[in-house]
Amino acid sequence: MGLEQVAAFWAISILFVITPGADWAYAITAGLRFHSTVPAVLGMLAGHLLATLVVATGLGVVVASVPGALPVLTIVGSLYLIWLGIGMLRSKGSVHATEVRTSGSTLGQFARGLGVSGLNPKVFLLFLALLPQFTDATGSWPLGAQMMALGLVHVASCALVYLVVGFAARRMLAASPTAARVVTRISGIAMMMIGALLIVERIAAR
Repeated sequence: MGLEQVAAFWAISILFVITPGADWAYAITAGLRFHSTVPAVLGMLAGHLLATLVVATGLGVVVASVPGALPVLTIVGSLYLIWLGIGMLRSKGSVHATEVRTSGSTLGQFARGLGVSGLNPKVFLLFLALLPQFTDATGSWPLGAQMMALGLVHVASCALVYLVVGFAARRMLAASPTAARVVTRISGIAMMMIGALLIVERIAAR
């Protein structure tokens, strides 16, 4: 696996990272409501690492070959996103800077971030489809190690983008609590729509 393959993989994975989705919605919410976005982002990164590990160890192929495994993963992940979205919509109507420090435990933020990415079937399917294509069977590294290295490249991109998104959301809170409230509502609706669309796609694929 040469630098050309790593660069080609990064060019594709970064498009996935900069496309707003469930991860973005949670990063924005974390930036608006929590003292720090770091625990939430670390949770999402752990979810991406988990997906990488599943694919790199060969478990991804096993999971994909088990009848009903992917549909169950999709439904569970989709329902979780919908549940988070409902929670955002049911949160307090206004967001104030004084509330940020008391808006959730560090462990809770991390766990929700892990759920957002770790239960997102699109993350798993992305790695399952892409990682093997950018490995070199004749390379000096084992295929699993190559996939983990590529996964770390992807995670580094996620870390940069999600931290920037969360920081930008915190700046919005300082500038306009009303705008922060609106963005929180939009993020919640986005979470619910993403979850619903995943379920619809799964049903349509049957």
